[in-house]
Amino acid sequence: MSPREGSLSGVNPVNPEIQTWQQDLPHGMTLSCRACGDKGRPVLLFLHGFPEGAFVWDPLLLHFSKPENGAYRCVAPNLRGYERSSAPQDVKAYRAKYLVQDILALIDIESGQQPLAALVAHDWGGAVAWNLANQQPHRLLKLMIINSPHPGTFLKALQANPAQQAASAYMNFLVQAEAAEQLAANDFEQLFGFLTGHGTARVSLAAPPDAAVLDSGGQGPDWLTPKVKAQYRQVWQHGLQGGLNYYRASPLRPENAADAGVTALQIPPEALRIDVPTLVLWGQNDVALLPCLTEGLDAYIPNLSLVPLEQASHWVVHEQTERVVAEITGFLKPNPLPQPSPQPSRQP
Repeated sequence: MSPREGSLSGVNPVNPEIQTWQQDLPHGMTLSCRACGDKGRPVLLFLHGFPEGAFVWDPLLLHFSKPENGAYRCVAPNLRGYERSSAPQDVKAYRAKYLVQDILALIDIESGQQPLAALVAHDWGGAVAWNLANQQPHRLLKLMIINSPHPGTFLKALQANPAQQAASAYMNFLVQAEAAEQLAANDFEQLFGFLTGHGTARVSLAAPPDAAVLDSGGQGPDWLTPKVKAQYRQVWQHGLQGGLNYYRASPLRPENAADAGVTALQIPPEALRIDVPTLVLWGQNDVALLPCLTEGLDAYIPNLSLVPLEQASHWVVHEQTERVVAEITGFLKPNPLPQPSPQPSRQP
């Protein structure tokens, strides 16, 4: 299926090498997409999280599309509910099966019958990716997850780990009816607080203000430049309800006085297994998704590579872009074939 006629198709004024367009999907949804690299090449698909957008992957799209770095076709959609992508009002439209449906349709369009070279995902994008890899493992050769909890370890932590329960308490604010209005107030002050660890934000997904990932001037991380702030505003000005509906539609959140949350939730073991080779990168200073969420992953993922990233927060893609690129590059390399055992020499 081709991009919609009359869509905002073309090059991006900020990064002219990046193509942008509105992609209609067969089931009636539209995803606002960004891409770099030639169609027909092996596809790397990148999924963002909250409260971000597809633009956060631009450095990786540019890098991996270059001939010397694999000449991949690199695609990053704005997920359902974000930027110019379709944003249904019904909260049920943000359940995992519908989010996975969007991405499978995009894979059909971009990769055809060939599996993705890799699916790379962060935060809520990772939640979609975990589900897709479990349900449709033949659609991707490799999975790469960045600070996004596997549902098995997340469920256990929300049920029994007080530290993670406290760290996830912000979710119970994000599901409230007035959350979007409060987050948008004063030029998105609270949302920028998510990114910086400063200001009057009700919660923060960044490391504490005195952490090494923040600059010495106390104004926020070095990566959050005026240009990047403008890119965030451009996404947020299209509305916040879609991104917040991911939290409302998910059963994975802490219990509170009004909601039992995950207390009695059970997930069948077959819905947790990941059979594709999987790389998990985890910023160790993430104050919302604690490193404990990586414990026990090998029970669900037989072929797992876990890489803890020191001095990195939830926003490691911005903070340590070169390290993330290096880890992805290494994991994309073909697995070495097993070497035959040496045969004993025969004596005459």
